Amino acid sequence: MKHPDDDELFNRLEAEMAAEGGADVVDLDKARAARESTPTGPEVDDPTAPVMVDQPTPTATGPGYLGRLAAARRRPVVPIWLRSVAELRTASAWVARHYAHTIGYHALRAPVYAARLTLQAPTGAARFVGGTMRWMADREGEPVRLAAVRREDAAEYLKLSRQRDGRVRLRTLVTVLALFVGLATALAIYVLAPAWLQAVSVSAVVLALGAAGRRADEPVIHRAVELPKATKLTSDIVLRALGSLGISAISQAQAKGRDGFEFTAPITRDGPGWRAEGNLPYGVTVTDIIERRERLASGLRRPLGCVWPEAVPDEHTGHLVLWVGDQDMNKAKKPAWPLAKSGTVDLFKPVAYGTDQRGRWVEVTLMYIAGVIGAIPRMGKTFLLRLLLLIAALDPRAELHTYDMKGTGDLDPVGNAVSHRHAAGDDDESIAYALADFRALREELRRRTKVIRSLPRDICPESKVTSALADKRSLGLHPIVVGVDECQVLFEHPDHGKEFEEIATDLVKRGPATGIVVLLATQRPDAKSLPTGISANASARWCLKVMGQTENDMVLGTSQYKRGVRATMFAWGDKGIHYFVGEGADARIVASVYVDAPGAEAIAARARKAREKAGLLSGYALGEAPEEVTGPAYDLLADILAVVPAAEAKVWSETVVARLAELRPEVYGGWDPDALAAALKPHGISTVQVGRRVDGKVVNRRGITRAHITTAIAERDGNRDAG
Repeated sequence: MKHPDDDELFNRLEAEMAAEGGADVVDLDKARAARESTPTGPEVDDPTAPVMVDQPTPTATGPGYLGRLAAARRRPVVPIWLRSVAELRTASAWVARHYAHTIGYHALRAPVYAARLTLQAPTGAARFVGGTMRWMADREGEPVRLAAVRREDAAEYLKLSRQRDGRVRLRTLVTVLALFVGLATALAIYVLAPAWLQAVSVSAVVLALGAAGRRADEPVIHRAVELPKATKLTSDIVLRALGSLGISAISQAQAKGRDGFEFTAPITRDGPGWRAEGNLPYGVTVTDIIERRERLASGLRRPLGCVWPEAVPDEHTGHLVLWVGDQDMNKAKKPAWPLAKSGTVDLFKPVAYGTDQRGRWVEVTLMYIAGVIGAIPRMGKTFLLRLLLLIAALDPRAELHTYDMKGTGDLDPVGNAVSHRHAAGDDDESIAYALADFRALREELRRRTKVIRSLPRDICPESKVTSALADKRSLGLHPIVVGVDECQVLFEHPDHGKEFEEIATDLVKRGPATGIVVLLATQRPDAKSLPTGISANASARWCLKVMGQTENDMVLGTSQYKRGVRATMFAWGDKGIHYFVGEGADARIVASVYVDAPGAEAIAARARKAREKAGLLSGYALGEAPEEVTGPAYDLLADILAVVPAAEAKVWSETVVARLAELRPEVYGGWDPDALAAALKPHGISTVQVGRRVDGKVVNRRGITRAHITTAIAERDGNRDAG
């Protein structure tokens, strides 16, 4: 709004600057009006003509009504816990256990309650008689009558006295009638009623008098369950907490009287906690809030384990969902794990392995995946791996290969009971044992590819192992689960690290479709501990607390840190709490089921009995020593030289694979160019681009150079002149 003196000031400045011959003074209001009225479009030929930047506001902005309806988010009519049978069963079990405990608690203490009430009965009788006498005498009106006496108001006093006399006569009559009725009832019960009714009547009167005689500070009955008392989350509390984070955009907005946060939905109860949802100021992202989680918890005056800010994948990066639990996630009582005491597993179906912040079960399907678990030491990484291996063990068909490279025996409950192959420690014997097993697994992978390829389409329509195929023992397509704790010991081994990496990469890439699952855990989630060929192809990822962005993205996937999925926010006390990426869903925060060593031994013993009953116990658990497999029974480099003559300096990989399959079909029958490249990698040989003229056109494909093969053989044999 212009001040009345603005025109005079503007004219004076214009005159002064015109006299000096300098720049012109521009009236902003006139300039804006001119800019808005400047024509735009093809009829304007002058390229220097001003263009209207802010277009006139149209009659309708944004999408139409139908467009807004199509993009609207509809809240579920039926709550999640009613749509899920598992959620309904869990909620019903909690309610049943609560009331069963309450009834049992009070039933056990009922004699004590009765004794207390009996001892208080005389006091209650005295209070009852005294209260009745005061009621008959209209003692409650006495202060009013005394006040009239002090004021010497005779008329009011006489009116109150007459009113008091009438009340006393009526109440005395009622009391006398009640006394006669009571005595008559008591006499009738004494004379006519059976003994049990007399006992019940006397007990009821005594207990009633005892209840009347109790002291306010000494309740007879105590609470059987102390429900947690958490402060209700309100908009004022949320805004206060956000304002305490030191984010300038929020602080500036609140300093100007605005909220600094736009609530897009009411704050509601969501499980055992409160959910607030809304938009942060422009330029502020959810990751800015996650980085300040400790300060946010302080602003909310809640324990750190209760405060969980989250991003919404389908929304913009400034859309915040804040869930504040009633109890610390690590201290809140969790539902009993269904598999702790009984039950078996079908690895082809989802199995509950942990709970989210709201106490809901989170499931994992161990088939068709390769998994990576990463964390700093002492955060529950090994316990999580052991839990997943216990789940696998509860499927009697599963063949387990467990390796505890840390050597502390954390995987021994599983390994000793059910594992087909098992080793602990990083000594030479354990490394040689693991290497022989990995080589055997690679051969098993190749055998399975041939079996799957040979099956009819109606039996194996998707060219992968199914639960029905796993049941057919003759096919040998049962699930194989490989679990390695501290896998960096294998991949960083000075002599065999490259071969371990090559085999593991092949198992991770091609194994899921053939029924082979690889689970790798490490406390050093870097490029050396988790080779990129493995981390990039792992479809299931579990990340407990890590220290930096690089480790976070190495486990959870590229750019997860920027998207707000940050395992760095977990506190030291968040044992077993992790981000889980898998099951076709976005990253979720999960607290895994805690199973200690005795519990793991009990579950593994149950899994062993199931295997013994089905006749599927084998290998290490049965006391069988593995067959001596020191290396492949063929020389790949020599075989390549045998099928690639010296006249061909460079050959396409697919041509080499076809020729090798003709040479040794039992070995190379299921190979493809990727398998050839993976097999050559431990020898330091990489594939190259090879051009060939086909139908007059140059076609480039991956291939090998024969000279590289001869050089590798010469270096291996110590003879530079070979070939």
